[in-house]
Amino acid sequence: MAAKTISIDDLIADQMKDSEFKAGFEAESEKLESAVQLMLAREAAGLSQRDLAAKSGVPQSTIARVERGSNTSVDTLNKLAYALGKKLEVRFA
Repeated sequence: MAAKTISIDDLIADQMKDSEFKAGFEAESEKLESAVQLMLAREAAGLSQRDLAAKSGVPQSTIARVERGSNTSVDTLNKLAYALGKKLEVRFA
């Protein structure tokens, strides 16, 4: 008997019915979105992590952690945004 296959989208949709899973999934998604946005802004500015560290005063290791989706402070994100010539916007939607 062949194993039943399921798409990742269907699996996630099924798991999202569990409120605890949904809360965790959404929290992680937000962190990853922030990470991607920082990386894209840094690359668009033509900067390496080391370059951004020098401009922002934020250690390169911290920038790497943020770009991997680790939690960081609003203060750190603000320093990075300023160094990139951007404005940090935080909103509740």
